[in-house]
Amino acid sequence: MSRFNLIDEKWIPVRYSDGSRDELGIRDTLLQSREIAGIEDSSPLVTAALHRFLLALLYRALEGPTDIQQAKALFRDGLPDEKISSYLEKWRERFWLIDEKYPFAQNPNIPKDRIEPWTKLTAEYNATSNKVLFDHTDTRNAGAKELKLCSRWLLATMSFSISGGRGYYPSPSPNAMMCIPLGRNLHETLCYNLVPYPNRDVMREDSALWEHEPKELPLDIPKVNPHGYADLYTWQPRLILLHKMLSGGVEELRFIAGQGCENPSNISDPMQPYKIDKTHGKLPIQFRENRGTWRDFDSLLPDSSDLAPATLQNALRLSGNIVASLPDSVLVLGMRYTPPNANVDFWRMEYFALPQALAGNRYIRTEIRQLLIYAEDAQQSLWQACRSFAQNILSRGGRNPDKKDITSFIEQMPVISWYWSTLEARFHEILNIYTPNQDFEVIRCQWLKYVRDTLRTAWEQHSDSVSSGDAWSIRALMKAEGSVWRKLKELNEEIKKLEPKEEEP
Repeated sequence: MSRFNLIDEKWIPVRYSDGSRDELGIRDTLLQSREIAGIEDSSPLVTAALHRFLLALLYRALEGPTDIQQAKALFRDGLPDEKISSYLEKWRERFWLIDEKYPFAQNPNIPKDRIEPWTKLTAEYNATSNKVLFDHTDTRNAGAKELKLCSRWLLATMSFSISGGRGYYPSPSPNAMMCIPLGRNLHETLCYNLVPYPNRDVMREDSALWEHEPKELPLDIPKVNPHGYADLYTWQPRLILLHKMLSGGVEELRFIAGQGCENPSNISDPMQPYKIDKTHGKLPIQFRENRGTWRDFDSLLPDSSDLAPATLQNALRLSGNIVASLPDSVLVLGMRYTPPNANVDFWRMEYFALPQALAGNRYIRTEIRQLLIYAEDAQQSLWQACRSFAQNILSRGGRNPDKKDITSFIEQMPVISWYWSTLEARFHEILNIYTPNQDFEVIRCQWLKYVRDTLRTAWEQHSDSVSSGDAWSIRALMKAEGSVWRKLKELNEEIKKLEPKEEEP
């Protein structure tokens, strides 16, 4: 019976620069990192987890980097094959997925009666208490899954386990955005994200999951502090033991609560952007429902506040002022759930081009934020118009409409959602214009034109849909449109200030 050693077996999905795809083991993935374009899985959660796992391996194999000079040497010279191979050989016995004593990322001490279907491993399939829309997997007869898939899902539980009953602690920060700057190949991507340790003491205290003995049960201490980046990236919020069938797949597993994280901010997650909350201090920025990630794009960009993802800040340090060395883009991915509800609300994976102007003017966060403020202000005028329209429509017959009814009416109007979806495409265009030599006022002027045109078209579309209605609807439309026309006038005035002046003859 194959025990499936993750160092050699094919289980990590990779894409090459010519578009071809393959699956590789740990060693080949790391040693061929210059030939591999990237790691890609159909699940955003697995994609993030695979990157974090490989970074944890590098932190332990390289015992660093502990400063920016070491990081630059790795970026310039490549990953040291001998060190990586030596480390993997040293810990080879800890990378067997199926093993009586040291099953990878699992615990052989879990009671035999704690049986769950394989669906418990992943958010994408129906678990017994966490139903997913459009997934019809029968948890009582789910069939078997390949070992390579279970290997990926084991990693995903480390970063994306959520809180629940029976003492189930979440991962250190499962609800936050995770930002992975992407290079032209996997080597560059790994180096961008291999943020140097704060100091050598943190490096010496750090360790990875496979370097520990399996935890004895019950746990003496339910919650502990992370000690370093590898520890954080290989956290074990669930204790799991796969049951391999004679056919070679996994149908069932043992599954119980694992280790809670006492203080996630003790070691800030390098992949996450942060904000300062007046009550709770430094908090990771989360995805928001019905709000595109691009509307918070400025939070990803470095400035003097040091709240941007450390991965992106590290990428800029490695690239210096050389545009060709900048990351091509940044991958933003993760999930959202609402504690204490133990169900996942949604997960996301989005790509953003990084403005080339970061090479010459790294602190363009304020400029991008101003563009987003323009968009939010214009949307506010659109919302006020929609609110007025809804209130007047619902007040027909002398009725005093409830606020909830007005809100529900606005939500079913396509105006605001069309405004944001159209402007999102324009925002991606604007990011590509931010080159080192481009005048920011020219960009701002172009963005204001996009906002103006999108606002006007959104309202005109709504007006066209109502204009053939009864007199009451037309009257409601006339009363509502004032806020939109006032905002359009303001935008036109602002655009006029920024447009180049015609030279007098």
